[in-house]
Amino acid sequence: MIDFIRDNIQINNNITWIEPFLGSGSVAFNLAPKKALLSDSNPHIINLYKSIQNNKLTPEEIADHLKIEGNELAQKGESHYYQIRKRFNQDKNAKDFVFLNRCCFNGLIRFNKKGEFNVPFCKKNDRFRKALITKIYNQFVAVRERILLSEWDFVCQSWEETLINTNSNSFTYLDPPYVGRHTDYYSSWDEKDAHKMISAIEKLKGGYALSMWFENRYRKNLYLQNFEKFASFRYFSHFYHLGGSEQNRNKMIEALVIHPDYVKQNLLKNDLNSLVDIEFNNHISA
Repeated sequence: MIDFIRDNIQINNNITWIEPFLGSGSVAFNLAPKKALLSDSNPHIINLYKSIQNNKLTPEEIADHLKIEGNELAQKGESHYYQIRKRFNQDKNAKDFVFLNRCCFNGLIRFNKKGEFNVPFCKKNDRFRKALITKIYNQFVAVRERILLSEWDFVCQSWEETLINTNSNSFTYLDPPYVGRHTDYYSSWDEKDAHKMISAIEKLKGGYALSMWFENRYRKNLYLQNFEKFASFRYFSHFYHLGGSEQNRNKMIEALVIHPDYVKQNLLKNDLNSLVDIEFNNHISA
């Protein structure tokens, strides 16, 4: 996905990169813009990255925490997972957030209406082996280096508030919750929000790109028809898994909706025959 975005959008190094749906931050961390406004309605994601940016949380502290809690998990099993989940919902500790995300079901980030993390355990008591902790440590070393070398602002706010900051020298990348697919990420997202976003994108200052599912084996996303009159489309495919069974491996075609002035000139043609199979790269989820 990262290479697909990089290969299809034309931006210069002096723009301000804006993301109103930061999520894991994988796009920003891989594209590495010099200046960025990175926001999300989920305060725990923003708190994690701001803690790293302000030197309140180091990769070493994260690794040590995972080692300690991982040993407890190996001995006590899922009861320890739910103990940490309960503690996180009370204390909002960033290290517990990383622990939960790394050993919950499918690495999901999901909260109930009370704002409580509610993803169940992944059923792997020995999840935090040395190799995984080393991998996570190295990821956060890279994340910290990227943050400290860049002019990035992390802000917890709504996507509407973030879009107010767009200008002729900004490029906005949007990866909102998918309309028509069940999601309970942190704040609600429904058809009304989707229509508001479509209207907002059409009026955006500067460039933009929107990631949105286009088609799966069951249906097409009719919302994308709203962009046909003012945006360009590129398509790619990937596979996603629901559970561990190979039978639950499903193909998804996704669309990258781009402001026409920011499409690389040799890629202006909409070509469904040029689909590229890729896998998502997520800095938080294993």
